[in-house]
Amino acid sequence: MPFSAKRKEIITAEGAQERYLYFVIEGVQRVYYFDDQGREATLVFTYGPSFGGVLDALLLQLPSRYFYETLTPSSFLRAPYGELDRLMKARPGIEQLVRIGITYSLSGVLERLVELQCYSAEERFDKVMQRSPHIFKMIPHKYIANYLGMDATNFSKLINKPKF
Repeated sequence: MPFSAKRKEIITAEGAQERYLYFVIEGVQRVYYFDDQGREATLVFTYGPSFGGVLDALLLQLPSRYFYETLTPSSFLRAPYGELDRLMKARPGIEQLVRIGITYSLSGVLERLVELQCYSAEERFDKVMQRSPHIFKMIPHKYIANYLGMDATNFSKLINKPKF
């Protein structure tokens, strides 16, 4: 079913049950986390065409540990968990589509973990610039800096650095 949300709208809050699998048609969203000291960590960005939401909370049917927020006005197709579960059991093609989409999401998360643990801030910046240069036009830089684990000053230096 179609669903739309305004800019800076929290779709799923920490502690809430993720009830839908979202398919992003338009807009940009992020999944983020606050630690016990109130520090914010942007974990992932979603934009069309891709799945969105807090996938682990949805599939495990547990309260979300994360927030899912729109950064821009966004439109989605969304499927309630119960309906999605019934469809996946009845239609193997739908189950395969969801499984492939989630597998790509997991692959991206694993790649991101390697980058966070093995690369310097500049190398992480360069990797994202190579992989997804379009996000620098779509997403406010403060969120990209947070995603990369760097402060805004260092991010600004890297983005304004002349390229040869």
